[in-house]
Amino acid sequence: MEDKENKVTENLETKETQEDVQPQAESTEEAKPQEAASAPAEEPEEPTEEVSAQSEKESAEGEATEEESDDHDDHDSEEQKLLETLDFHDPSKQELFDALKKFESVENMRVVDKALKEIRPHYDKIYDKEREAALEAFVAIEGNDSADFDFKGEAIDTEFFDLYEKLRSKKSKFFAQLEKTKDENLAKKEDLLERLRELVDGEESTASINALKELQNEWKSIGQVPGAHVKTLWANYNALIDRFYDHRSIYFELKELDRKKNLESKLELCAKAEALDELENLKDAIFQLNELHEEFKHIGPIPKDDQEPVWQRFKAASDKIYAKRKDYFEHLKKDLAENAEKKQALGDEASDFATFNSDRITEWNSKTKEILELQKRWDKIGGLPRDRAKDINKHFWSNFKQFFANKSAFFKTLEGQREENLKKKQELLAKAEELKESEEFDKTANELKKLQSQWREIGPVPEKFRNEVYKEFKAACDHFFERRRAKHNDRNKEFEVNLKKKEDICSALEAYINSETIELDQVYDLLDQYAAIGFVPRNAIKKMHARYDEITNKLIALEDLTDSQRSDLEMHVQVSKLKNSPHSGQKIHRKEGAIKRKISNIENDIATWKTNMEFFAASKNAEQLKDDFKDKIARAEQELEDLKKQLDVLNEI
Repeated sequence: MEDKENKVTENLETKETQEDVQPQAESTEEAKPQEAASAPAEEPEEPTEEVSAQSEKESAEGEATEEESDDHDDHDSEEQKLLETLDFHDPSKQELFDALKKFESVENMRVVDKALKEIRPHYDKIYDKEREAALEAFVAIEGNDSADFDFKGEAIDTEFFDLYEKLRSKKSKFFAQLEKTKDENLAKKEDLLERLRELVDGEESTASINALKELQNEWKSIGQVPGAHVKTLWANYNALIDRFYDHRSIYFELKELDRKKNLESKLELCAKAEALDELENLKDAIFQLNELHEEFKHIGPIPKDDQEPVWQRFKAASDKIYAKRKDYFEHLKKDLAENAEKKQALGDEASDFATFNSDRITEWNSKTKEILELQKRWDKIGGLPRDRAKDINKHFWSNFKQFFANKSAFFKTLEGQREENLKKKQELLAKAEELKESEEFDKTANELKKLQSQWREIGPVPEKFRNEVYKEFKAACDHFFERRRAKHNDRNKEFEVNLKKKEDICSALEAYINSETIELDQVYDLLDQYAAIGFVPRNAIKKMHARYDEITNKLIALEDLTDSQRSDLEMHVQVSKLKNSPHSGQKIHRKEGAIKRKISNIENDIATWKTNMEFFAASKNAEQLKDDFKDKIARAEQELEDLKKQLDVLNEI
């Protein structure tokens, strides 16, 4: 950039030197500097110097962006004070909103633009923090899916963004109208040049100088024109002014007075330009310098002897500011180049996300967090060079958008699955509603537990139905189990009474163990009473069974009992235990069947043995074999009698 500005300066100095010899002209007559030399005070070089000043301005600002040139207010004292109030230190949203409202009535759109750019980042920072906190609470605390998160913010957020968009729209319309106005101003100035040319080529009269002043005032009153036409317009305008004064030598004295006034004005501008070197804000200094250049070129010619010194003084002051700007843009270019490399790398990372695919929500959510972190890293990096910004932005954001497009397609498919899941859960809800009033508590409890297990295996349902269908299902289950708990409380009281009864019976049976005589009928009666008593508390079952078994085993082992009594007692004990066990009916039925099968087998054995005895031959050993078979038949018949007694006992139950 330094080489570029040096070249601009060399071109300006060369141009001024050339135009001292021959000013820019539109016709052969305009190209004759000797005519101006005939008048002592005539200085055709002065307008050309102002063209050079404009060229200097445009060349020096060639690398500045349009945003820089439009990014300043008009330095009106009240509006400047209003902008100075935007020096925030940890502001609240209300403070930022109140600050924004102050610019609602400001008409200077450059001031409004600067205010919008100052206020919005502070507000976005607070808003983004609130949104991240809400998202974290939504996912971590409430256990929701981040894809379902919808942050609506507060009422002040809506008011702030509405007002911001209103001011931004107003500003955009202003600058759009400004460009349109520039085109209109171009047409006006081109028309004015034609009128000025007619005046210059017309006959000399006393009224012509007044007509020229009017045209000059009209020229000054016309606003900005498109930058591409500025240099040509000014060159033609100044050349025509020079031709006018060249042709009207009778007004040289008046022109000399004007030039002295112009000299005073340009010296004031030189002083103002030199004072800009003290400003810390480089943007403000550049903007004010541009304004001074605009004023400098609108001031008319000055005495020839002062022309070069004044211009060199003004140019020297300008060069100091432009040198600072050159250093600023050198650093800026370097930073932008580094930013481009960083953002290009992030775009490459984002391309991996664009091809990501999965059938698991957790993996999509995990990838979403990763790409959002990637976006935060992108946002922290500054601007990009203009020539690379479009491609780099497209590279990153196209991959970014493709990821979320793929995610959206996945969740649309998932939504269809959730509708199916909703139907399944509604079916389970209907079954739970049917069972909640059931009196078969144990059976129904198992069925409801199966329904709950099936419920957990079914995937998620649409968000808007999730809480409602779950609450209804849970309410149906809770209703049944509350009824079951109430029933169990009543049963527990009954079980405690049963435990006391069984303990009393065990105590009564223990008394017979150490008694000298035992009344078996009373023992049988106690055993029957024990069997008739219902369940005891769960935590006492094992201890109660152990005590009962110990007592009955000791009773069966008493020496005073005959074998028949011992067998009967043992049978009663077994029957008592069967009666007192869970599913006693089934167990007794199985016991009865086993005894009947055993009776049948013994009867078959006895019949076989009796038949075999008839075939024994008369021999020494035949009688011995018959006696052995008779003993076996006698023992079998005794066992058969005992089994039939047991069967009779079981039949009596």
